[in-house]
Amino acid sequence: MTDTAQSPMYPLACIVLAAGQGTRMRSELPKVLHPIAGLPMLRHVTNACAALAPERVVVVVAPGMKAVQELVVPHRCAIQQEACGTGDAVKAGRSELKGFVGDVMVLFGDTPLVTSEALLALRQKRAATGAAIVVAGFTPVDPAAYGRLILDNDGRLEAIVETNDATPEQRLIRLCNGGIMLFDGATLGPLLDAIKDDNAKKEFYLTDCIGLARAQGLNCAVAEVSAENVLGVNTRVELAEAERLMQQRLRRQAMLGGATLTDPDTVYLAADTKIGRDVVIGPNVVIGAGVEIADNVEIRAFCHLEQVRVEAGAIVGPFARLRPGSVVGAGAHIGNFVEIKNAEVGKGAKINHLSYIGDAFVGPKANIGAGTITCNYDGFLKSRTHVGAGAFIGSHTSLIAPVTVGDGAYVGAGSVISMDVPADTLAVARSRQSNIDGWARRYREQKTRGAGDK
Repeated sequence: MTDTAQSPMYPLACIVLAAGQGTRMRSELPKVLHPIAGLPMLRHVTNACAALAPERVVVVVAPGMKAVQELVVPHRCAIQQEACGTGDAVKAGRSELKGFVGDVMVLFGDTPLVTSEALLALRQKRAATGAAIVVAGFTPVDPAAYGRLILDNDGRLEAIVETNDATPEQRLIRLCNGGIMLFDGATLGPLLDAIKDDNAKKEFYLTDCIGLARAQGLNCAVAEVSAENVLGVNTRVELAEAERLMQQRLRRQAMLGGATLTDPDTVYLAADTKIGRDVVIGPNVVIGAGVEIADNVEIRAFCHLEQVRVEAGAIVGPFARLRPGSVVGAGAHIGNFVEIKNAEVGKGAKINHLSYIGDAFVGPKANIGAGTITCNYDGFLKSRTHVGAGAFIGSHTSLIAPVTVGDGAYVGAGSVISMDVPADTLAVARSRQSNIDGWARRYREQKTRGAGDK
């Protein structure tokens, strides 16, 4: 292919290499399934691909990687029967591209920080240069372990030289191979078929395609991306580093979107967290998967949220735990040391202190006193509690589900409620108090005499 002023962007297919066993992770879980910001690494990669609207995404796996295959549905999977190198893996992926005409991007399932913008940079470079292959290049702080990208005087890629094979002059080059490669699909097949395994490991290296393409007079190019985009994860240490970088990215996005994080470094977000404008999040807050926070919400310090929706103007915490299936209504208050699970808290309701509300509905403007719990599990079944609008539940109340407290009803402090309470009714369910005159004095005297006899 010759250089052109501007080539079109052709249809795209992506081959994601995910067959590595990840032995350095020392885990039964396949490497690409380890999570970053609550999402498996591989899903981050396929999401970045999806943003480019490819016609096909093929994930290459090893035999027996059923969990990986299930994760990537509806994308296609190809099986690399033996670990014979990246070139062999792409050959396996090519089997799922029959009938496809267009460009083919090859990337790795263990690079969770890759972005659609970085992948688009490769496509734009190919459109601008007409290159048969575009390689992602980056400039690491320490290039020692990476293959160098050798450019000619016109900036075209001539070769990829591994660090062990590089001359002293080549080792001074700081532009390194990031691994991601974009191919003209028409040239990919012949290049793959031409790769040899005449190396110490007897493997087929995809990077050999550069030398083969240049030998045929084909142009190759480099698109520079950030080091984050091509950061690979092979150990738990690198997993932690990827998590740190992802959290920095997510925090920045949240703040640029209109949220205030008073101590950003202590706030942990999930990849799918949705945060509205004028939200304030205090220190040491952990937000797990599936959380939506509407405008003008305050999440105070030391809260934990997972699979919940918090509606506009609500206040949560400090030290609150919101568990899956819960909805906190607009203007509601969930206070310190309150846990809610699979519960809907209505608009303006208040649960301010030391309570557990599980499998429940709390109506608008209801007030739940300190120490109240819903007893939702009988050892076999979980049942629901319904607290009506404007109801008042006194402190230290136990609500034995299934039970309904009607609109506007009052429940006296310390009650154990096992029967429905009609609307606008006062319910008191506790033993009548008895006072025994002089008992405390006699008790003390008895104990004092007993101690003196010993």
